[in-house]
Amino acid sequence: MKSGYEMRKVINQLNGFDFNNSDDRHIFSTVYESILLELRDAGNKGEYYTPRAITQLMTQMTNPRLGDRVLDPAAGTGGFLSAAIDYIREAEVRTLDDEAILQKSITGWELKPVSYVLGLTNLILHGIDVPDWHYLDSLKTEYNTIGPKQQVQVILANPPFGASIADGVETNFPATYRCRESADLFIVLFIQLLKPGGRCAIVLPDGCITGDGYKERIREKLLTDCNLHTIVRLPQSTFHPATVSTNLLFFEKGTPTKEIWFYEHRLPEGQKSYSKTKGIQFSEFAPMIEWWGSAETGYAGREESQVAWKVKVGDLKRGFDLDVKNPTTSGFEHELTAQEILVELRKSFAKATTALEQITTAL
Repeated sequence: MKSGYEMRKVINQLNGFDFNNSDDRHIFSTVYESILLELRDAGNKGEYYTPRAITQLMTQMTNPRLGDRVLDPAAGTGGFLSAAIDYIREAEVRTLDDEAILQKSITGWELKPVSYVLGLTNLILHGIDVPDWHYLDSLKTEYNTIGPKQQVQVILANPPFGASIADGVETNFPATYRCRESADLFIVLFIQLLKPGGRCAIVLPDGCITGDGYKERIREKLLTDCNLHTIVRLPQSTFHPATVSTNLLFFEKGTPTKEIWFYEHRLPEGQKSYSKTKGIQFSEFAPMIEWWGSAETGYAGREESQVAWKVKVGDLKRGFDLDVKNPTTSGFEHELTAQEILVELRKSFAKATTALEQITTAL
């Protein structure tokens, strides 16, 4: 803010809030979240924001309970943790003792300075008096020293992908999983950070659920150590302005995966894409939530449909490829935008380049 006069006006306005008053704090929290929403379109700050509808869905389907330790190792502005706070508080907090338990069970780690400060403020506005919020590089956590005391019951996260990592960070991980892709390393870290029986919901682009080499070995570890019971496939424009095919992965640690359910979330009828003025809404997930079923019954009530299908692990393509298309549809669900066409072209060129390199190597 270049103008000192404008800064003074802002400070005067903030002084009008009584942060000891729950109503005032709730109002300001709502205002603050709207500011975070605007950051989505503010240059590279968009990487910090996950649409609120997504954080609400992932939290509700993971079902954190009072007393569960909830961790986001790539916490950004604290969207997942604030959603967990609201969810637990509404469902189970009835006494001051309950609130004291909640206060001690929410943990966030964040590396980027701006989002660290934004997230700290967000947790305070959500009633966490002394946030367990740390300014650190999660990928530098000593992998082999993570034991029962460091492990948690719930992880909710949207790990950065395509982000640069500090030199030598990959050597902190077992040799078979070492790489320079941040999102792939986070998957390995998440599995290690979960207690047996712990639940996890994460956002991953298509590039992390397919591919050979270390990516295949990481997926094998995920399917061996955890029950990856559900993958929700989202439209490319969900994280507008970014245009990338994105998935929500839900898994529980402790038992290997036997079959995976896929659910394709489609755009509302008549809408070609999500945008700044027409973002994804939580109400759109009502059919999915009704279909979801219960973890206690092993999701036995689920049925296949035009948007839901299941795949046995043994039927996955070579390399445990999780990019499984909807068998009931072909082509695209809507007329592609110019940006989406470019994305598809890049995918096609990448496949052609890979094939050409393989042929060159063979010759």
